[in-house]
Amino acid sequence: MFDLIRAYQLEIMGSLSAVCMAIAIFVIISKTVSRKRKRALIYLELGAAALLQFDRLAYLYRGVEGSTGYIMVHVSNFMVFTLILFELYAFNYYMSDLIQKECGYETKPFRLRLVEVMLLIGEGLLVLAQFNGMYYSFDAHNRYTRGSLFIICYAIPLFVFFIELSVIVQMTRKLRKGMRISLFAFASAQILASFIQLFAYGISLTNMTMALMVIVLYIFAVIDTNYALEKANELKLMHFKNEQESMMRLFDQTATAFVGAMEAKDEYATGRAKRVAQYARELAEMNGKSEEVCSNVYYAALLHDVDSDILLHIKEYPFLSIGARYYHENFDGSGYPEKLSGNDIPEIARIIKVADAYDRMTSKQELRDALPQQKVREEIVKNTGTLYDPEYAKIMLHMIDLDPEYKMHESAELHEFVDGTEIACGSYRDTFSDGIGIKDAIVKIHFQCTPKKNVEEDICMPAIVLFDSLDARVHSTKKEIESMNYFEYGEIWLDGHSVASGARVMKVDYKELGSPDEVDGAGVAVVKSQKEVFDGGESIDYDLEVVRVKDHLQILMECKYATMKAIVALTDNARFSYMAFTGEHCYIDNVHVVKTEEVVSEDYIPRIASEVSFINRMEGDIPNIQVDGYRTAYTKGVEVTDGMEINFHAMSLPTARLVWHCPFINLFYSDDKQPVGDSYREYAMIRLDGESWETGDYASNKVQMRKREFFTGWDAWKENCKAGYDSSVIIRRKGNKITTITSNNGIDVRNVTTINDGNRTIYVSLTGDQVALTDIRIRA
Repeated sequence: MFDLIRAYQLEIMGSLSAVCMAIAIFVIISKTVSRKRKRALIYLELGAAALLQFDRLAYLYRGVEGSTGYIMVHVSNFMVFTLILFELYAFNYYMSDLIQKECGYETKPFRLRLVEVMLLIGEGLLVLAQFNGMYYSFDAHNRYTRGSLFIICYAIPLFVFFIELSVIVQMTRKLRKGMRISLFAFASAQILASFIQLFAYGISLTNMTMALMVIVLYIFAVIDTNYALEKANELKLMHFKNEQESMMRLFDQTATAFVGAMEAKDEYATGRAKRVAQYARELAEMNGKSEEVCSNVYYAALLHDVDSDILLHIKEYPFLSIGARYYHENFDGSGYPEKLSGNDIPEIARIIKVADAYDRMTSKQELRDALPQQKVREEIVKNTGTLYDPEYAKIMLHMIDLDPEYKMHESAELHEFVDGTEIACGSYRDTFSDGIGIKDAIVKIHFQCTPKKNVEEDICMPAIVLFDSLDARVHSTKKEIESMNYFEYGEIWLDGHSVASGARVMKVDYKELGSPDEVDGAGVAVVKSQKEVFDGGESIDYDLEVVRVKDHLQILMECKYATMKAIVALTDNARFSYMAFTGEHCYIDNVHVVKTEEVVSEDYIPRIASEVSFINRMEGDIPNIQVDGYRTAYTKGVEVTDGMEINFHAMSLPTARLVWHCPFINLFYSDDKQPVGDSYREYAMIRLDGESWETGDYASNKVQMRKREFFTGWDAWKENCKAGYDSSVIIRRKGNKITTITSNNGIDVRNVTTINDGNRTIYVSLTGDQVALTDIRIRA
């Protein structure tokens, strides 16, 4: 065995040194280890890496004659002995921090201070040995030989290890099991290796053992750190699961920190890697990949901009280097580095290619802002089959369709309000909180308002701004209003004042209450206004209840001094609604938001304006529908027959702004002929702008879209859709193939759906996105 180690020890030392260096980098960028322990681990890993490199040099230049050999053997051997003492000091430093933090010692134990003194003495003797040769010397051929007092340089480290071992034994019950094992293993292994080394001349057993134990020490430190972080928040799990999850979190933190450090060099790259990783994971999930594959895709995408040569060294996860190397390949073979094409490109790289391209187009770059969503979609369509894998390009197009508010967007990340937010308001509208989404489930909010002191103005009052925007934030500049599609409904002060800017109507009922804590001489509660309370420098606690039903929104306010009920008639059903806090000369804090699951009925909010409707037209064979958002309403299903024809009038809503705000044709099956429910199975979703989509393996679709000679562009298409038009859809069926044909505003669409599950009964219904469908007639 010793002969085998002797034959390959230079390679072993090189490998161990590289591992220690890599671990040192991980420790440097890690955020999970305390500062002092992190410093100790860095010392240990870098010291071990340097120790083995100098030891290799000592072997490589042993017996090399000449001045270079003379210098190298002298310097390398001196550094080997010095670094051994340095490693002992670093381990002592690590132990001191561990004992003080984990065992409750306020100061460093005496025995560990004694170790430091012994190490200083050892270094002094080492320097002296360079002049008298008592440890080692070199002959005329630069060959190393042990000196007469060589045993001293072994005795000092051995005494140090025995002292440290005695401290470990004493503290064994106060240390967690993992740390106890790692410390004991480090000291014991070195003692054993040192004794063996006395009889195994020519093998750097102690140095290699030290490097190996340093690696083990790091592993146990990571496990221990993660265990400590999890212990307070998680239930007891199996030990193996705990260990696996800890190491995975470490990998995630390390990888995230690493790319974060890279991105810090470029202001336009911040957050990019994580966004690409999230998009890539969603692409994989929507294509039915397993959780393990989706996780691999995520981390490969997270590190896709890291040099592939670096990732090659992570042998445990080969998919990382594959993603980084091949995501520059194009589907048609025009990419690099190997000009692969089609399925010859690894699938993980094809996924990253689409995710990376989407993020680049939707993020601000040095010379341009993020592209509009419509332009991004058009670019993906244009390059499908050339740059991008058609399968994953199609999924990305579907993801875009599911994101009508353009939230998958660097500068439009949703910033909804979170508990604990505090805002200090000066003049009115100089500060806003992030928005709180208002939907058909009740949201309950509690907060406290405190007047600012020493303010000349006598106005102090919290207020609410009601609005819609892509990032759930209030905006005021023209550029932000346009880019975030910002629309303001109005403002409501909590003293009952209101301004309706975009809302159709606002009705506010405000009532001041008597304070039970203050009564007049007749025992009647004193009616005290909020202003009087704020003028006295007191705080007021508020409770709000907010909810929306279709195009109406309601806010109920209660405090000790007043109640308020505000009903707002919004412009339509299609826009989103948010509320943000602002105010004048006050602090708003102690905020707590509870989003309940109490979905209210349609008559919960009394109407103060008629419902906004765009379907007050003639009805045909089935009722008209108004689709306010992506597939929010459907016509009832009609069984597909060969040669059937569906005629209807379509008009995009005034809020429609995208090409795909148009009608959709839905082919499906369900037990009750409705396109919802447990038995619902979707075979095709065909849009009149020329896109189609199927869910699952039930069917496959092949769509052909042709622009007629009179088609003048997508802007004209959108205007025509808003103006309204009559549409006709022809459906043909032959066995398991259903062909859907329609032509609208210069766009011809032909889609062939192949039913794969053997189902003979298929239904068709109409839906869409921000569109009104009327006068629907079926001809069999």
